[in-house]
Amino acid sequence: MLAAGTLAPALAQDAAAPAAEAPAEAAPTAPAAPVSPDTVVATVGGEPITEADLSFAAEDLTQELSQMPAEQRKPFLLRVLIDMKVMAKAGQDAGMADTPLFQQRLNYLKERALRRAFFAETIANAVTEDAVRAQYDKFVADFVPAEEIRASHILVADEAEANAIKAELDGGADFATIAKEKSIDPGAANGGDLGFFGKGMMVAPFEAAAFALTDIGQISAPVKSQFGWHIIKLEEKRQSTPPAFEQVAGQLQQQLLMQTFDDTVARLMDGVTIDIPDAALKAAVDAQSETQPAEEAPAQ
Repeated sequence: MLAAGTLAPALAQDAAAPAAEAPAEAAPTAPAAPVSPDTVVATVGGEPITEADLSFAAEDLTQELSQMPAEQRKPFLLRVLIDMKVMAKAGQDAGMADTPLFQQRLNYLKERALRRAFFAETIANAVTEDAVRAQYDKFVADFVPAEEIRASHILVADEAEANAIKAELDGGADFATIAKEKSIDPGAANGGDLGFFGKGMMVAPFEAAAFALTDIGQISAPVKSQFGWHIIKLEEKRQSTPPAFEQVAGQLQQQLLMQTFDDTVARLMDGVTIDIPDAALKAAVDAQSETQPAEEAPAQ
C-alpha cells in the first residue's frame, strides 16, 4: 500500500471529480431535476458553453467554490468559462496551439482526464455500500473488547490541599460537591465526571491510579501528574464494544478506496517496464512506493 500522505491529495481530487454524465450534481446551484450535459447555458462568439462544461470547471475550482455562497457558484463558473473561451480563441489566433510545448500540455491534460474517468468508473464505483458494510462486519468479527472505566476526579494545585480533600472524602463528604467547589479542572462543573475511557487515553500516572481501583465507588490516594494533584473515584467498569457502522463508515470507505486503488495500480503495473535514468530520483520514487503505513482500524 502506497503512503497515504502521498496518495491522499490525488485520490481526493479524483474522488471529488464528478462524472461528466452527471453535470447537474457537479454544478452546485443546478436544479434538483436531471439536466442534460448537452444543455447550452451560454454562447460566446457562437461557441456553446454547456452544463457539462460547468461540471468540468467545478472539478478544477472546488476550493474556490467552497468559499462562496451557493447562489454565486454557477455565475462564477460561467464567468470563468466565458473568459476561458475568449482567451483560448486569442491563443489559437496567435498560433500558441501549434507549439510543441502546448502539445505536451494537451497530452498531459488528456491523460489526467482519462485517469479521473478511470478512477471514477473503475475504482470509486467498486467501493459500494455493500462492500463497506462487509468490511464493517469483518471489523466487528475481529474486534477484541478492552477494559474501559468511567471515573471522576478532583484536580488541585498542591499536595497539601489534595491530602486535605482526601481526608474530607474519607470522612463521608460528597465527591461531586467537592469537585464542583474546589477542582481546577474545566470539567469540575459536572462533578469531575470524565466519562468512559480506555488505556492509553490518559496521562500515565493518572491512568495507572485509575485502573488500579477495583471497586465501584473506590477513591484513590492523591496522585501527581503534570497537571497537578488528582483524587480519582471509580464510577463504572465495562468492556468496550465496536463503534456503530455510521461512526466508521467514512473511514472504512476511505480504506477500501485506498486498497482498491493500490490493487488496481499493481495489476496495471504488472509487466510494465519503467525506466528512470536518474538513480537518485529512481531511489526516491521506489522509497515512496515501498512506504507501507500500518492499516488503521476504525476508532474504538
